[in-house]
Amino acid sequence: MRAPFRALATVLGLSLATATIAAPRGDFDARETTIATLHSALRSGKISCHDVVELYITRIRAFDQPTRLNAIVALNTSVGADADRLDAEFKRTGKLRTLHCVPVIVKDNYETKGLQTTAGSLALKGWLPDTDATIVTRLRNAGAVILAKSNMAEWAFSPYLTASSIAGITRNPYDLERVPAGSSGGTAAAIAANLGLVGLGTDTGNSIRGPSSHNALVGLRPTIGLTSRHGIVPLFANNDIGGPMTRTVADAASVLNVIAGYDPLDPVTARSIGNVPSDFRQFLDPYGLRGARIGVFRRYVNDPAGDPEIKALVERAIADLRAAGANVVDPFAIDDFDALTKNLWCGDFQGDLDRYLAAHPGVPYRSLAEIVHSGLYLPYIDQLIKAALEAPGLGDRREPCADVWTDEPKVAFRAALLQAMRSANVDAIIYPTWSNPPRRVGDVESPAGDNSQILSPQSGFPAITVPMGYTHATLPAGLTFLGPAYSEGLLLKLSYAYEQATHHRKPPDGFSGVSAQGAKAHRAARTNGRT
Repeated sequence: MRAPFRALATVLGLSLATATIAAPRGDFDARETTIATLHSALRSGKISCHDVVELYITRIRAFDQPTRLNAIVALNTSVGADADRLDAEFKRTGKLRTLHCVPVIVKDNYETKGLQTTAGSLALKGWLPDTDATIVTRLRNAGAVILAKSNMAEWAFSPYLTASSIAGITRNPYDLERVPAGSSGGTAAAIAANLGLVGLGTDTGNSIRGPSSHNALVGLRPTIGLTSRHGIVPLFANNDIGGPMTRTVADAASVLNVIAGYDPLDPVTARSIGNVPSDFRQFLDPYGLRGARIGVFRRYVNDPAGDPEIKALVERAIADLRAAGANVVDPFAIDDFDALTKNLWCGDFQGDLDRYLAAHPGVPYRSLAEIVHSGLYLPYIDQLIKAALEAPGLGDRREPCADVWTDEPKVAFRAALLQAMRSANVDAIIYPTWSNPPRRVGDVESPAGDNSQILSPQSGFPAITVPMGYTHATLPAGLTFLGPAYSEGLLLKLSYAYEQATHHRKPPDGFSGVSAQGAKAHRAARTNGRT
C-alpha cells in the first residue's frame, strides 16, 4: 500500500490489507460525476477503483465535519480491499460490472454486513449485522462499493429534519443553516455535496423524495413491491420502501436496474414478477415528453401557505413541459379527496420493530419497550415512541394495518386516483415536492410544505422528484412526477426529458477543490505533518 493512503487509512481505521497500485494517470474530478463518466475513466485507465475510493474518502474528510454538514455516520473499513478486488477483476477480465466501482452512500437503516447499522439510534450503537439487506447485496453483486453509512432522522420518524442520537444534526449543503429534510437527509446531503456518487434512501411517507427535493437531487420512491424491504429497519413496514437518490435521472435508472425485482425474503415483491423491464435505461429519451399527457395537481400547487417562489417555479415548469411537447391538463383533481384521505395512515411501529429486533439476536436491545427504558434517543421523538407503546396506531394511524394493496381505505383511494387519471386521460401527474423551501435548523414553526405523504405512499404508486430550480437564490426545489403501479419506466422517461430540457441541477458552493490529484496532495501533506 502506498504510504499516503496508509496514513489516511490509519486515521480512519480502514483495512490495510490492500494491494499497491500506481498513481492515477491524469486527473479525475468527482464533482457531479456520473456512472457513465466514471466507467469511461476506468476503461481508459485514467483512474483505478482504488483511486476513486481514495478520492471520495478524502472529500468526506475535507468537507463533512469541517463544514458541519455531518452527513456521514461511518466509513466502510473494508472499502480499500473491495476496490482492489474490483481493480484485479477488471485487469483480469477487461469487463466492468453494471455498477463497477460506483461509491454508494447507504442510509443507516439498511443492514450492512460488518458495518455498524443503527437506524440513527444510540440503542443500536456497535451492532454489526451478519448479512446485508437484499438491496445492498444486489449493489455489491453489481460491483458497487459501499463507501459509507449516512445519518438519518432517528428511527426514520421525521420528514422535516435529519437528527439522530448516534450522530447529531445533518445540515443542507446549499445553506448550512438549513435542514436537508428527513429522514434520508444524510444520504441527500452527501450526494448533493459529491461525497458519494449515488445513494440509498428509504421512504415511508416522504423520506426519499423530500430530502432529494431539498438538495437538488433525483429521488425515486418505487412501487410497493418493486424493491425488497428485507434487511431494512422498519418504521411502518406496510409503507416502507427503499430506492435511489442520485444527481441524474440516468444514474437513478442504473441503480434501479440492479435493485428491482423479486426477493423471496419479502413476499410483496412477488408482485414485481413480469413488471420489471430488462433495462430501465431504455426509457431515457430526451424527447420523452412529446405527446405525453400530464395532469397538474393544483391542490398542492395552490397551497395557501406555500412559498410564492415555489409557485412561480411550478408555473415555469409547466411552461417547460409544454415547450418540450407535453399536453398539460390543468387542473387535475381527485373527487372526494378530503373524505378518501381522512383515515389512510395506518401502522404499528412497536409491532414492526419488535418483530425485526427478535429476528436479529445480536442487537443490544430486544424491544421498543427496552429502548424507551434505556432513554437512548433524542427528545424530539420521545412522545412518538412512547405513544407507540401506549397506542400502537400512533394517533391517526390505524392498527392493525394490512399492506397497501389490500387495506380497504387505501384500495378505495387508489381506485379514485386511477379513475381520475383515466377520466382526464393523463399518463402522469405533477406537483411541487415541497410547497416551501428548507426550514432553518431548529425551526419547527414555519410552514413545512411536505406534499409527499399521501398520493404515492397511500396508493403504493411510484413517484420521482427532479430539480425544478431554486428559491431565494440558492435553495433547491423539486418537481414530482407520479404514475400508476409499475410505471417507473414512464416516470423515468418523462423526468429525464424534463431534466434534459431544463438542466436545473447544480452543485452547492463550497464543496469543490478535491480531485484525484488533489486528494493525493492532501494525503501527502498529512503524511509530512503539514495538515
